[in-house]
Amino acid sequence: MSLLHSVHSLPATGRNPMRDMALTDPAGVRIGAVNYLNSKPLIEGLTAELATVAPQAELFLDYPSRLADDLSRGHLDVALIPSVECLRDPGYEIVTDACVAAHGPVLSVKLYSRVPVEDIGSLALDEGSRTSATLARLLLSERFGVRPELDLLPLGRSIATSNADAVLLIGDRAMHPVEADFVETWDLGEVWSDWTGLPFVFALWATRRGTPLGRVEEALTTARDRGLTRLSEIGAREAGALGIAPSTAVNYLTRNLHFRLGPSERQGLALFRRLSIAQGLIAGEIEMAFRDCGIPG
Repeated sequence: MSLLHSVHSLPATGRNPMRDMALTDPAGVRIGAVNYLNSKPLIEGLTAELATVAPQAELFLDYPSRLADDLSRGHLDVALIPSVECLRDPGYEIVTDACVAAHGPVLSVKLYSRVPVEDIGSLALDEGSRTSATLARLLLSERFGVRPELDLLPLGRSIATSNADAVLLIGDRAMHPVEADFVETWDLGEVWSDWTGLPFVFALWATRRGTPLGRVEEALTTARDRGLTRLSEIGAREAGALGIAPSTAVNYLTRNLHFRLGPSERQGLALFRRLSIAQGLIAGEIEMAFRDCGIPG
């Protein structure tokens, strides 16, 4: 039986018997991962690994913002969530050093503006975004003193349908040429790294404090390590379904992204936290929490 399901097969509200099972039986852990190319290396061979070390575990694929909501509601036990959620919720722990990060252009997080950036008065945010939405607001405010009115660009809606001065796109669709005219385009990973000299961490594996995961933590790290040895293979395999050139997909995974949370990534997260607090984008009293799982300091 496949371990891949839609996350929305889980109940949206009310008591969740699967949650009760997961708390008493770590093998029944429900895992949420992002269904974007940037996350494929983190789940490479994960279903096979789980079949061995946690055969009752299940893997659900969805958008980052939905995974964050489902983890918060108790519908998932561990999930690859936007990094900003680990700065907003004191109940989360980071459980592995596997992550999605970039030190330079990220290619899949872009802000498109119809006006000069300093004149942006309205900003439509990709509904799937949380961290990138916060980063866009932070960069606009810190760099240009711009605090635009915010709107949502619904999932599946074309960028051309938005009347906002600027639009934030994330994920696979941000890797395609846009069908509207814009005078400026920002790659947020590039803007951040040029400004700070640090990498930016977009997503992390997190759980609620005290949630038993058994050997799932080990499986997540093993899957990432396996993925790192297959980046070119993954890019070539996934390119066709995404409608992008294999060389673009391979370069994206091998050059634009990296997948290990090291000291410089933690420095980038800490700076993002401090600046976001200063701009009132997150609360100041919450510190990132790391489960004792070998994450480097």
